[in-house]
Amino acid sequence: MNENTQKLNLKREIGLVSAVSLIAGTMIGSGIFMSPQWVLYHIGSPGGSLVIWAACGLLAMLGSLSYAELGTVIKESGGEYIYILRTSGPLPAFLLAFTSMLVVRPASIAGIALSFAEYAVAPFYQGCPPPELVVKFVAAACILLLAIANCLNVRGSMSIQVFFMAAKLISLVVIIIGGVVMLINGHTSSFQNAFQGTIVGINPIGMAFYQGLWSYDGWNNLNYVTEELKRPEVNLPRAVMIAIPLVTVLYLLVNISYLAVMTPTELMSSSAVAVTWGNKVLGSWSWLMSVAAALSSFGSLNGTFFSGGRLCYVAAREGHMPDILSMAHVQRLTPSPALIFSTAISLLVLIPGNFKSIVNFFSFTAWFFYAITLSGLLYLKLKKRHLPESYEVPVVIPIIVIISAVFLVLAPIIDDPGIEYLYVSLFILSGVMFYIPFIHFKLCPNFLTKATVFLQLFLEVAPTEKNTD
Repeated sequence: MNENTQKLNLKREIGLVSAVSLIAGTMIGSGIFMSPQWVLYHIGSPGGSLVIWAACGLLAMLGSLSYAELGTVIKESGGEYIYILRTSGPLPAFLLAFTSMLVVRPASIAGIALSFAEYAVAPFYQGCPPPELVVKFVAAACILLLAIANCLNVRGSMSIQVFFMAAKLISLVVIIIGGVVMLINGHTSSFQNAFQGTIVGINPIGMAFYQGLWSYDGWNNLNYVTEELKRPEVNLPRAVMIAIPLVTVLYLLVNISYLAVMTPTELMSSSAVAVTWGNKVLGSWSWLMSVAAALSSFGSLNGTFFSGGRLCYVAAREGHMPDILSMAHVQRLTPSPALIFSTAISLLVLIPGNFKSIVNFFSFTAWFFYAITLSGLLYLKLKKRHLPESYEVPVVIPIIVIISAVFLVLAPIIDDPGIEYLYVSLFILSGVMFYIPFIHFKLCPNFLTKATVFLQLFLEVAPTEKNTD
């Protein structure tokens, strides 16, 4: 049956506007509404926190420019996975897919969904924290809703992304304007002796970067959907150069607005910074900030979900995951099995998860693989010739990002060793136990083949080919 089935492609339906929305719309999410107090808590001063936010934006920009070069040389979807596979071999690529699909991506989705839920239910529980069960139920409902939307249609998913991108830009502009008004009225106490109390140390700086970079997560999202991007050699670097400077400037201005309205102590003690800002500036209209933050998180979650499903899909297409995950719906041309799998794992991670632990775990593992990915770029630069139409960055840029990635991986371990980092490392290495029998020796239980045939008929999906048009 498989031999006579015409294979499918995922179509190139993402233009420049959608590409910018996918990057910026994913980056601008829960982080800017929840991370500012944690960045300030770890670094200790308003001036120090603004430096961290600017440095995070610069690092994201340098990383995305390096990824743009990789994306124009290796024109395949899958992000870090496909780049590591092509430059470092199948085992490290499998370990990335294993870790990302089972923990990193689901943890990111669960963290953003929890942020959405906290802001969505906040107006109904004024003066007291909402019940944890209610928050997690709303977060689960959000994940399921976006799973359905992404399984139905690619254009529909991108329309959601563009719409919510516009909504969150309006929200941030409102916050910025409110801050400007407060500054004009003389609310500048937070900026007097702005660097007083700055905590200097490997661990506090590293943890502050973790929290800040959570808000920039998504800078590499476009590389996961390269095969669905129109003219990737042009639109990939162009979208990066538009989206990330825009987000960085917005983040700095929003943080200045927060500090203009709240004292550092008030900001650090707030459980929902945007809501506290709204209470002080908008008065009876403060509920609009809860709505804006919820919409922003929803749009960010959609982008994370969209790209995360492609990682699972590409890994299966390369033989590192069950075949069913590499198939697409015969009519809708969406990788629905991979999206369904990502949804199931995300819901499981949601049960015990909490925001801060998810951020730290995600940052530690993500930057470990970023360093490996960019080491592959250096290999390509030194050993191989690029294609004539490929986009290139100076070699110093990936070197800076690699050094930064190594610092972010080692900083929390050197200054304050924790047993959880050992658990993370052991979990990554545990993927070898699955790789050797199932990937290297290709031991495939018979029931898996039967399950694939059943699911292929039930889900109405068929095998796919790479989009090389």
